[in-house]
Amino acid sequence: MFAGTVAASIARALMEYAVSRGADREALARQSGIALQDVEDGDARLPLTKYVALMKAGQELANDPALALHFGEAIDLSEVSIMGLIGQAARTMKEAFDHCNRYARLVVDVDIGGAERFRLERNAGDLWLIDTRNDPNAFPELTEASFARAVSGNRRWFDRQFVKAVRFTHRAPTYRAEFDRIFRVPVTFGCEKNAMLLDETWFSEPIARQPRYAFGILMAHADALLESLDASTTVKGCVERALMPILHTGGASMGEIARQLGFSRKTLYRRLKDEGTTFEKVLEGLRHKLTLEYLGARKVSVSETAFLVGFSDVAAFSRAFKRWTGTNPRTLRGRPAAETCTHLSPTPRTRCKVK
Repeated sequence: MFAGTVAASIARALMEYAVSRGADREALARQSGIALQDVEDGDARLPLTKYVALMKAGQELANDPALALHFGEAIDLSEVSIMGLIGQAARTMKEAFDHCNRYARLVVDVDIGGAERFRLERNAGDLWLIDTRNDPNAFPELTEASFARAVSGNRRWFDRQFVKAVRFTHRAPTYRAEFDRIFRVPVTFGCEKNAMLLDETWFSEPIARQPRYAFGILMAHADALLESLDASTTVKGCVERALMPILHTGGASMGEIARQLGFSRKTLYRRLKDEGTTFEKVLEGLRHKLTLEYLGARKVSVSETAFLVGFSDVAAFSRAFKRWTGTNPRTLRGRPAAETCTHLSPTPRTRCKVK
């Protein structure tokens, strides 16, 4: 079963917003299971189940059943997420939308029905933005907050309304009037899809509220975070993480890694096969990647590198290196560091969540 996560920065923003609406901070932490130190690092990840519990606790303690709508209306995503900053640095809304799809998982990583969280779909000449999240009625507040944030944020940016209608799959709640106040367009409940009807001129609207230089920096950081998230949610990533501290021992066997991950050897084989790889390919790929990093930085010798990536002798390492690159490891080490250093992505901050 997919185990979703949410950025700690989003959970912290929701907690602070609920407090501003009258909720008690300690009671929020206690009822949600989110300790205050859990949200200090905004790039950290929290289980989606705890975020759901935080939303429910906030609704109760702030006496605001429409808390998700109000949260989406009030909070500027650029203040709580790198995805929002990237959106502000984009040239146009179309570019911002594309990057929103690319980095949506950095805000909340949920089970989706396609390759992208949001899909554009044309129907009878109209252009709809579809939220592809699976089982959305299990947590409709997520859709409410997302749509309210999109509409309210664009209204602040452009002082215009680019959404012409909104549809929700869940039934109309008791706070139905708040939807009319926030969206200011026809809102329909009990629909087949969560969707917003768009004015297509929205895509050509210029943004560029951040320098283009900042755009590149933000993208690099977001890519690193996304790679870290992938490493914590795929079996391949979990295997690599388990291999790292024991690689130099030479005892990095499939059986040992399966045991660490709580799998049988057969199950680990099957799960890796489902991801299109094998244990041997993951081990080989990690050794290759680390070798380029070590030799590229020119801080360790060839023999030390061989030891660090788990080879018992330099000759075996040299043969493997030639298989990977077609050249000798000493040749690579002699090049300038800028030509060879590959810079590994940061170690994931979250534990492996595959089951």
